[in-house]
Amino acid sequence: MTDLLTDRTAVVTGGASGNGRAIARTMAAEGADVVVADVREEPREGGEPTHELIEAETDRAARFVECDVSERSDLEAAVDAAEAFGGIDVMVNNAGILSDTPFLEVTEAEFDGLVDVNVRGVFFGAQVAAERMLADGDGGDGDGGGGAIVNVSSTLGVVGSGSLAAYSATKGAVTLLTYSLGDALGSEGVRVNAVHPGTIETQMNVEDLDLVGTEAGRAARAAVPMDRFGRPEEVADAVAYLASDRASYVNATSLLVDGGEVNT
Repeated sequence: MTDLLTDRTAVVTGGASGNGRAIARTMAAEGADVVVADVREEPREGGEPTHELIEAETDRAARFVECDVSERSDLEAAVDAAEAFGGIDVMVNNAGILSDTPFLEVTEAEFDGLVDVNVRGVFFGAQVAAERMLADGDGGDGDGGGGAIVNVSSTLGVVGSGSLAAYSATKGAVTLLTYSLGDALGSEGVRVNAVHPGTIETQMNVEDLDLVGTEAGRAARAAVPMDRFGRPEEVADAVAYLASDRASYVNATSLLVDGGEVNT
């Protein structure tokens, strides 16, 4: 690794499993102390809890905080936990849930649940983090400014999908929220950007959507010019870049991590 995030502290929501687990581990490998914020401590894919794995494989500090991102008080507790490591420098709003219910069958309760996690969680996660970054006045961005917020959206926040309409709506909201916050906070030294993963080999994509050994999976893979699905570590590398000084003049933008699918 390249020590992109030395002396930083990152909070990663949804950090116990999938992309969030890879993001948290990469943050630590790049030099950051990490708060893993999630509704569950055990990873869905099995293995050691993320915070324990980080402390076993790096020299960085990590801790787990139980966090339901639909509750602002839980987000505040996650950011508060970063104070033990010197205060928050990087917020990664990664927590999200998926629904493939057909559009005409989506209930109000299901839609509200998606919005609570995928939109409300990102909005207030960014708000809580920005408040603390601006109060601290030093996010380590090279200019004594606030810090970096990275929101994890999706390619479906760029192009949408008729088979995932409700989910696409929430991820589209994250995309425009990112641009709006980049405008609102950029002059204060807080950069806000989004990553847009395509089909990544996480349990949510591969198992919940049944994309292994199925016709749907073969079609999804064929749509990717690189002829494979992505890996969580590849999403994590993109997040680490946007959180680092290497991206010091990158703000209010989207980074596709999709093997070229959207633009071909």
